[in-house]
Amino acid sequence: MTRLVFFAAVALGFFALAPNAYAAETASVDDTAKFLAGMPPSESSPLFALTKDKTWQQHARTMDKAFATVEKSPLSQIRAWSAANLKSHQATLFYMFSGPDFLFADAFFPQATTYVMAGLEPTGDIPDLTKARRSSGIAGLGHLENSMRTLLSLSFFITVDMREKLNESALRGTIPILYVFLARSGKQLRDVSMVYIDGQGDVQPEDKKARSGARGVKIVFTAADGRERTLYYLVTDLSDASIKSSGFLKFMEKLGPADSFHKSASYLMHGNNFTRIRDFVVARSATVVQDDSGIPYRFFNEKDWELQAFGRFPEAMELFPEGYQPKFRDLFRKDRAGKLDFGIGYRHRAGESNLLLAVRKAKSVEAR
Repeated sequence: MTRLVFFAAVALGFFALAPNAYAAETASVDDTAKFLAGMPPSESSPLFALTKDKTWQQHARTMDKAFATVEKSPLSQIRAWSAANLKSHQATLFYMFSGPDFLFADAFFPQATTYVMAGLEPTGDIPDLTKARRSSGIAGLGHLENSMRTLLSLSFFITVDMREKLNESALRGTIPILYVFLARSGKQLRDVSMVYIDGQGDVQPEDKKARSGARGVKIVFTAADGRERTLYYLVTDLSDASIKSSGFLKFMEKLGPADSFHKSASYLMHGNNFTRIRDFVVARSATVVQDDSGIPYRFFNEKDWELQAFGRFPEAMELFPEGYQPKFRDLFRKDRAGKLDFGIGYRHRAGESNLLLAVRKAKSVEAR
């Protein structure tokens, strides 16, 4: 039986079972995430029959292999590092310049119950694979694989490359990638909605007519412990001129003290165009974990912060010479640096990477 005939038969079977209730055949958000992740959806899902397709089965094998590799190194090593070194946790995690990288946020900060991720990569639409044509819904899986390839192999996204891959497919934007990372991290997706942040920093249901400097997706999910968690991925310009009037900082203020994570952040906070987000994170964070592409070392006053370096001192990078921090070297001298047995960020090879762990000395982070 050809694929075309097969899918026609499947479609006819759906309508034969529920000729006047197509909406009832819409797949749940959790089944959609599992399907995109190469994991079998529930047998009652309208997507289950599509797992018989050879294209999906090859996708599943590709995903199994890729995630087995990244789980072995670095994710399992990151979890071990986190358990050994992060002794206190806030309910909220800020991950600026993140793209859709939930994998590393979850590995470093699995105890968080609210994840705020921000980048310029567009969300696209909430995928509904039961309404997508076979040519777009199934064939788009290859583009989805390609869009995640650099993160899974190098630990960071190449934004331009990701955009090009996803724009070639009906599975556009970051939402399909977030679905995959959540499903492969063992999460159960409960609800998804498009939102925007108003001028007062409140979360509102998507309204394309409303003016907003921050729009994105809200995903509610549970982890193995059964606790409900919320992920916000917001598309917003974090530069000083834009963030001043977007409502985004007011939104983060309402979430209270947080932990923060930065990786492969293009050294943007080393310059003078991202001072507002840099100062906000320093003022509002209890713990900051980052590679050298995040907030410069000089902004962490040792009177206020306990600072610990891990790995190898970051020499200047040809692509980002502005990121070189000679004063940072002192934390790596005299065997002060802790061991780092995994690669992360632009210096993704084990033995070449670095992390800075900054823990505020005060017991709490006060509003400033």
